[in-house]
Amino acid sequence: MLQFGRFALMRAAMAFITLLIVSFVVFSLMELVPGDCAERYLSYKQTQGVAISIADIESERVRLGLDRPFITRWSTWVVGAFQGDFGDSCILRVNIADLLGTKFWISLAIAMSSLLLAYSIAVPVGIIAASSRNAALNNSLRIFSYLGLAMPNFLLALMIMLVATVYFGETLTGLFSAEYRDADWSWAKFVDLLKHAWLPIFILGWSATAFALQTVRALMSDEIGKLYVTAAKARGLYGAKLLWRYPARHALAPIVNSLGFDLNRVFNELPIVALILTLSEAGSLLIDALAKSNDQQLAGAIIFLLTASIVTLNFLTDILLAIMDPRIRKSILR
Repeated sequence: MLQFGRFALMRAAMAFITLLIVSFVVFSLMELVPGDCAERYLSYKQTQGVAISIADIESERVRLGLDRPFITRWSTWVVGAFQGDFGDSCILRVNIADLLGTKFWISLAIAMSSLLLAYSIAVPVGIIAASSRNAALNNSLRIFSYLGLAMPNFLLALMIMLVATVYFGETLTGLFSAEYRDADWSWAKFVDLLKHAWLPIFILGWSATAFALQTVRALMSDEIGKLYVTAAKARGLYGAKLLWRYPARHALAPIVNSLGFDLNRVFNELPIVALILTLSEAGSLLIDALAKSNDQQLAGAIIFLLTASIVTLNFLTDILLAIMDPRIRKSILR
């Protein structure tokens, strides 16, 4: 137990160092964008007909603390970031935490729910497909997985919206009904969110399920043919007990280890689905900040939060792998 605790502390320290490095990279990229925050904001004001002078730019730089050394500004930013304070949006001049509100957490919940749906289906079905000799079942699952990989999420979203509009008169857009969109959080608003969130969860989970199904099936097929499984059969182990005790535990380790990557992939697909379904979420804000308003402060905050979520998930998967895989446990105890 002492060695396991040491392993967990080491992984936690590595996660913290990773976040520090990522925060430095994100902040550096924000600084490398042509023109600082003061220039971008005042240029934006000029487009609205406001006259701007050099003195105004210098005064704005001092007000924002841009006259301080780079390391000092990064240290201040990263300390605030770990406390959930990312300062103000460069262009909109509102607090980023207030601007994001619950948008990031809703986006993260949608992405995580999509992964949960995908693996809830892919893991048992992939194990059955790898161990079954039923040609019809295997071919059907293969067609489903290929279709999920080949059909883009935005096309599936458009098809579902078209069918819902033509046959049911419902566009299925948005995450909230009109009466709850700007209302304070309540149980009724949460239930309303669940009524609307199933569609983006299903669409994002569609391709994630197909990808995970292919992976689980391939890993299980490889593990089932190994000698230790044959030896277990010789000792009298068969059926589900054999599958879950030996090949499944070894095959699922890479799946668990890839959860952080899968979360990033699903989150990257979310803005496209959100654009079609007119969802107001963090992915859309990130696209606007990078491509339209050039609001690097807002973009940096969203990227840092996403990275922190992935790093945290990777830390949890490392702990889970150490629990479920005896090979990793033995490497800890050495």
